[in-house]
Amino acid sequence: MKNPMVICPECGEEREMESVLTAQSNQNVIYQCPECGFKQVNIKTSKG
Repeated sequence: MKNPMVICPECGEEREMESVLTAQSNQNVIYQCPECGFKQVNIKTSKG
């Protein structure tokens, strides 16, 4: 089974979800692009 891909909203780079998303203890998520360094924090999920 293939891992879902995430596209960076800043540079358009496509990476596997597990390599760019980090779960926080408050059920939010952090996204960080290894290509351009774009970072978005406190992304709300359906659980948080």
